[in-house]
Amino acid sequence: MDATGWSRGLSVEVGGRDVVSHVGTAVVRLLADRVGLTGALSEALVGTRQFPLHDRGRVLTDIAVGIADGGTRIKDIATLGDQGELFGAVASVPTAWRALKEIDAERLPAVTAARAAARVGVWEQIVARHGRIPPCKVAGRDLGDRIVIRLDASLVLSHSDKEHAARTFKKTFGHHPIMAWCDNTGELLAIKLRAGNAGANTAADNIEVLDAAIAQLPAPYRKKILVTVDGAGSTHALVAHVAKLNEDPDRQVYYAVGFDLDERGRQAVGKVPGRVLSRLPEN
Repeated sequence: MDATGWSRGLSVEVGGRDVVSHVGTAVVRLLADRVGLTGALSEALVGTRQFPLHDRGRVLTDIAVGIADGGTRIKDIATLGDQGELFGAVASVPTAWRALKEIDAERLPAVTAARAAARVGVWEQIVARHGRIPPCKVAGRDLGDRIVIRLDASLVLSHSDKEHAARTFKKTFGHHPIMAWCDNTGELLAIKLRAGNAGANTAADNIEVLDAAIAQLPAPYRKKILVTVDGAGSTHALVAHVAKLNEDPDRQVYYAVGFDLDERGRQAVGKVPGRVLSRLPEN
């Protein structure tokens, strides 16, 4: 089964009598095929089912394409299935659920490795075209070849009792994942799905996501890294872990933690008596 054969003979014309909705989604799907992501995921999930009708790499990339197209639920993969003349055979919603369920703890490392392998090729092409990976800019300053990883937790609301959904610290209901983004390219490197009542400053979770994010970077770009995290994640354990990464003589890892004070905070600091400030240690 050729998971990428759908695009053979594909052409784009301006005008015409036949109109296909969501045609721009085909570019994203084709990109996943061309950079090798679809094929790598297919290899990672070989043998999950005997004689599967739908290639598992194709199913996973189609789910991702659906999300890129604005989908918010697994069943939104049906949007691609409705355009059979363009996308060919697309997995049903039950098949999509089965494909995701097949990625157990034993298979997950292979899926993670497939993502990293595809990223190597993509970054090589970026450098070949632009000369380098886009630099991160802070306050108008170019940080050069330093890769910036931003750790942040986010609330994902749920309107029904989904698996692991719980009451959040903002008194909403849903999930509380931690994510690691590459600020240079805008890529989501790693994510840890968590219950809604999980803590934002749980050091073990932040450390796990950070390590997973660094592993997703192509090897040459793991040497000069800046890790940023807001006040919720600025724990002593996380900072100590980042500092320990520098024990590798070929690696320089910096961190920036904290948060901007609002007007109330600034006023409160201004009211601290001078005699109290004079007693604070200099370091």
